[in-house]
Amino acid sequence: MCAARGLGLVFKASFDKANRSAGSSFRGLGVAEGLAVLAEVKASFGLPIVTDIHQPEQAAMAAEVADLLQIPAFLCRQTDLLVAAAATGRPVNVKKGQFLAPWDMANVVQKLREADAAGILLTERGASFGYNNLVVDMRGLAVMRGLGVPVCFDATHSVQIPGGLGDKSGGQREFAPILARAAVAAGVDAVFMEVHDDPDSALSDGPNMLPLDGLSSLLDTLLRLHELVRS
Repeated sequence: MCAARGLGLVFKASFDKANRSAGSSFRGLGVAEGLAVLAEVKASFGLPIVTDIHQPEQAAMAAEVADLLQIPAFLCRQTDLLVAAAATGRPVNVKKGQFLAPWDMANVVQKLREADAAGILLTERGASFGYNNLVVDMRGLAVMRGLGVPVCFDATHSVQIPGGLGDKSGGQREFAPILARAAVAAGVDAVFMEVHDDPDSALSDGPNMLPLDGLSSLLDTLLRLHELVRS
């Protein structure tokens, strides 16, 4: 689907979802088995891999499989985690914390540069707006690009309703395409989307996931917007 449109595709999955709303929620297969699955995906489909790390000691293990290491939003200011990710020689994607202003990410970028990170990417996923709600300030995309690093927009986590269902997060997937279009029009370098063939049966983040059968038309729209903006 992406190759036919000349679009790069990076596969993202977590070997451990350590920040679930409830302790009883599905976390994944664990470090060893989870990374083995990601290695199989990489070998079978030839796709670059990105995965989250939550602790400094996970960085080196994840880097053996992942081409890009991701720092979760809630952990974006954890210096030891950032330094450990940079030390692997892999580029690092940092999701902006829901509690940070976009210009505050300058300190995160500086930490990674001082640690000689091989590459830096920042991802916007919305800011806390009252209880159980997120809002995306499109100005922040330009602010973070002004830090001299590429910026990715997380279209599906930005419509998440954190903790909105009590023991798990809710979501408003119907707004994800709208925000994705707005972000591409604002000039982002990449878009992240969680996609599932049956979102309502997903073990994590189902309410904000996009159905697979609608992805093709959305990609066409985003590509046309991207070409228009960059022209």
